[in-house]
Amino acid sequence: MGKIKVTKAPIEGLYVIEPTVFGDNRGYFVETYNQQDMHEAGLDMVFVQDNQSMSTKGVLRGLHFQKKHPQGKLVRVIQGKVFDVAVDLRPGSNTYGQWYGVELSAENMKQFYISEGFAHGFLVLSEKAEFCYKVTDFYHPGDEGGLAWNDPEIGIDWPMLTGTYKGTADAEGYLVDGVALNLSDKDKKLGTLKELIR
Repeated sequence: MGKIKVTKAPIEGLYVIEPTVFGDNRGYFVETYNQQDMHEAGLDMVFVQDNQSMSTKGVLRGLHFQKKHPQGKLVRVIQGKVFDVAVDLRPGSNTYGQWYGVELSAENMKQFYISEGFAHGFLVLSEKAEFCYKVTDFYHPGDEGGLAWNDPEIGIDWPMLTGTYKGTADAEGYLVDGVALNLSDKDKKLGTLKELIR
C-alpha cells in the first residue's frame, strides 16, 4: 500500500527511511514496516525481536553494541524527539570510527536502519520520548560492548548539549537545554575507541 523513501547515509550500511503517510481530517495511517517495500529498496534484513523504551529529556543511552552477536537495528520514535547516532566499528571499513546522526521524532516519522557492526545511541531532546526498534539478532547477556558517548576522537556533535569533556564518559557538568544529562551507571564508565582497540 504505502511506499517508502530510502536515503543512503554518507556511511555505508546506514539508511534513513521515510514511510508514506496517509492523512485526512480523521488523523493518519502509516505502514511502519513492510518487508516487500524494504526488499524492493535492497534491504533484505530479517528481524527477530521488537523493543520499546521510554526516556525523559536529557537521557542519553549508548553507545552500545553486541560483540559476537551484532544486531542490525531499525529504529523510530512514536512520541517525542531524539537525536539518534551510529558509529562505524566494522574492521577494515574506510569509515571506521566515523559517526552519523539523524533526528527522529513522532512528527517526522523517519526511521533509521543501522546495519550490523555499528555502535548505537540516542539523546532525548523532548520532555519524554518513546523509542521503538526491531533487531536482527536476539539480545545476548554478557555480549554487550560500549563506547563513551563523548569520545573526542569520534567527536559526535550532540544537539542542545553543553558541557566540557573531562576525560571520562561521566555526565557531570553536561546539560541538555538546561536539563542535566542523564546516563546509566554503566554508560558513565564506558571507554574510548582507542581503549576498545587495545
